[in-house]
Amino acid sequence: MAIEVPKTRRGETSRAAILNAALDLFQERGYEATTMRSIAERTGVSLGSSYHYFPSKEHLVLEFYRHTHELHAAAIAPLLSREKDLATRLRGTIRAVVVTCEPFHAVAGSIFSTVANPASPLNPFGGVAKPLRDEVVQLYADVVSGSDARIPADIAEMLPLMLWLYQMGILYFWIFDRSPGRLRTLEVIDETTDLIVRLISLANLPVLRGSRKRILGLIKDIVERPQG
Repeated sequence: MAIEVPKTRRGETSRAAILNAALDLFQERGYEATTMRSIAERTGVSLGSSYHYFPSKEHLVLEFYRHTHELHAAAIAPLLSREKDLATRLRGTIRAVVVTCEPFHAVAGSIFSTVANPASPLNPFGGVAKPLRDEVVQLYADVVSGSDARIPADIAEMLPLMLWLYQMGILYFWIFDRSPGRLRTLEVIDETTDLIVRLISLANLPVLRGSRKRILGLIKDIVERPQG
């Protein structure tokens, strides 16, 4: 489900306006109750124009995913260029996810309630989401490879996938977090990132190598098995 990239400033402005109108309506009415016609009316464009930029609501959600991912990647670039400590890189990257997504907290629950359905074409494990999922996994590959941590090869291969799953769990917690400034989420991030790095260092112990292989195989099967 590729999305055509606007070639003009006017096209980019129209595209952004349609996306913003969609997010407002998702918040007000929920994802399922929002129609492309209502989005077009809210934006002040014709229905045909809205379909030109986004052929379906699914394309709008994918654009939302991509928009937040690009904001996130830009936000962490300075951190990744200067820090080598894996715990610092991981903590900063995950913190930046929730900070980047914070302006969309009110609408995130509506979108998540739909995409969490395994039957949804937008579910994070599905084929439609794969290109963007691969980009996010690659971001975590950069987080790992740019660190000075010494990580066994099999763990280094699968760690980006595991960190993507970890990010998904943090975002799920964040959606339901009503604490001031989402402080509970930030506390969970600080505690769990340190724990993850410690577990990585312990995983190379001979007594854990057999279990490590089974766990890594299970995670790979879960993530890479076709979901539709």
